[in-house]
Amino acid sequence: MRIEQLEYIAAVTRFGSLRRASEQLHVSQPALSEAISKLERELGVTLLDRRRSGSRISVAGRELLAPIVDVLESVDRLRAAAGDQLATRRLLRIGTVNAGTASLLLPAVRAFQSQHPGSTVEILSLRQDEIETSLADGVLDLGLVNLLDGDDVPPGLEFTHLLSGRPIAVIPAGHSLAQADEVTVDDLRGERFVAMRAGYIMYRFAHRLFGSRLPAEWHSTDGAEMGKMMVAEGIGLTVLPDYSVIGDPLERAGLITARPIADEPTTVTMVALHRRQARVSVVVRDLLAHLLAQARRPATSASV
Repeated sequence: MRIEQLEYIAAVTRFGSLRRASEQLHVSQPALSEAISKLERELGVTLLDRRRSGSRISVAGRELLAPIVDVLESVDRLRAAAGDQLATRRLLRIGTVNAGTASLLLPAVRAFQSQHPGSTVEILSLRQDEIETSLADGVLDLGLVNLLDGDDVPPGLEFTHLLSGRPIAVIPAGHSLAQADEVTVDDLRGERFVAMRAGYIMYRFAHRLFGSRLPAEWHSTDGAEMGKMMVAEGIGLTVLPDYSVIGDPLERAGLITARPIADEPTTVTMVALHRRQARVSVVVRDLLAHLLAQARRPATSASV
């Protein structure tokens, strides 16, 4: 049982229907319904009357509303009482898919450290599904993930937009394709390719890009940082969000370069995820502010 599930039941009661609760909470209706269904299975009680005309709170749900409200009010009191502790919290856990670690997260952490000199920051490189689960379970305070066009944020989580960019080809600086203004999908098919492993959005993007005609030589790795190092070593080419490459130390050193992919309109967005809750700790707010400040700085590039 999770607090947000109880909040969803209270919202359906308050707004009169699942549809209106979904609109008010900015959570998709199927996601809201599934979260409540899980709670129903756990409690063994039908909380919603689901009809063709819409879903509304059931009689049993109304009977449980008073203890649900009691729990939510108790949680609010606990959060308020913990305010001072949250403000002085010393440990901040961040999960990242690492596509923006070098150019975004690390400078933000450095600025955050100057503001909170006694703080401890723990950075974990994880897949996106691991980050989302760890945030929902309270294991992480903040998560940096990438989204493709049409991707949704899971219910119970909120996001702060940091960066938007385009997928680009990442090429060793001495490679013949580095002389071109842009590369085509067929250019990439003809090269050894370094893909992200399943669970990363650039894995999904690469399969979308190549369709059924994958490059003949296909390597895979965990995360953008290793992918860029493999490119620098001449092991293959890869595709990554431009904000993961422009300004990266390997790119600044002239070991890798980036080129646009011809006729590729996809947008990739990096967001910071945190739990949907009434209070966000001071340290999380401060790190978010540094992430936003870093994201707004123009990227500097040695090669593009």
